[in-house]
Amino acid sequence: MQQRKIIHIDMDAFYASVEQRDNPDLQGKPVVVGGSPESRGVVCAASYEARKYGVRSAIPCARAYQLCPEAVFISPDFKRYKEASEGIHHIFQSFTDEIEPLSLDEAFLDVTENKLKIPTATLIAQEIRRRIRKDLKLNASAGVSTCKFIAKIASDMNKPNGICVVPPPRVLDFLEPLGVRRVPGIGKRTEQTLHELGIKTIGDLRQYSLNDCQFYFGNQGQRYYELARGIDERPVVNERKQVSIGVEHTYSHDVHDLDELIDCLTRLSGELSERLQRKKCRGHELCLKVKYHDFRSYTHQCHVIQDLWDFEDIYPIACKLFHESIDDQMSIRLLGLSAGQLDRSGAAQQSIDFLSHSN
Repeated sequence: MQQRKIIHIDMDAFYASVEQRDNPDLQGKPVVVGGSPESRGVVCAASYEARKYGVRSAIPCARAYQLCPEAVFISPDFKRYKEASEGIHHIFQSFTDEIEPLSLDEAFLDVTENKLKIPTATLIAQEIRRRIRKDLKLNASAGVSTCKFIAKIASDMNKPNGICVVPPPRVLDFLEPLGVRRVPGIGKRTEQTLHELGIKTIGDLRQYSLNDCQFYFGNQGQRYYELARGIDERPVVNERKQVSIGVEHTYSHDVHDLDELIDCLTRLSGELSERLQRKKCRGHELCLKVKYHDFRSYTHQCHVIQDLWDFEDIYPIACKLFHESIDDQMSIRLLGLSAGQLDRSGAAQQSIDFLSHSN
């Protein structure tokens, strides 16, 4: 069987970088894309200059101002971000049609077979990054390996504007020192319980046999066992599943106030988490539905590698989709959230139950 060649491309501080590219006065300055510091909005993106002060995506804009008062706060312009994203995907399509977008600024590519007959995935990743820089004046980081799990982690290792290649002989050494939170489905609570068992790194987790993993983690056991060994057979897919779990709210009056809409999005994120947990499903696609006062509907979705299960998993992505989608000139009569690409084999929370009842 031919060894797969997977690339994960992740743009560096994408929204903020587009703003700095288009306005030279912003270059070298801390830039925060999101609401104003006085609003209850959240940060959509922060430049690397702002990140030095602790500013991160999804934190409240008021908190971002406290951390970095000299930051330049900019309202998002998603039309320009989408145009830049389309340019990036046009470059991807020069190399392969096997593209799985995760959001406007990141995607998986399967280049096991590629259109230009380039012999290695490393050369392809380098050429993609060069093209993005030359054509779009933006920087991208890349992870290259044999599966999605490792390529995703690798793309974050040498940011910004870097590349990390993990060939098959290096997989186990690469994973060995990484914290267990790198494993999809392991959140804060599960991590704490794992630490109590002496499992702090993926290398520690790999010491557990398949039977041990199934005993401690239940339905997640085999998955954790495989990921700890760098085994991830999930294909790069460019088709979306239709089966989903969703919640929505229809207003009795048309709403234009951003704070009121964010409050609704917060409630919907919590309700969706409750429904997923009640049905013991974890999702890997989040979809936002917006219906405007003129009954025009809009949906925007993205694939995510982590489990959609807890509120803390869902809410930051929902906010990102909201700010990418919203037409701030229009009043809204309906907001909805749904999780797709469902895994019904049991959800991440089950591992907490198994661990907390095992000695």
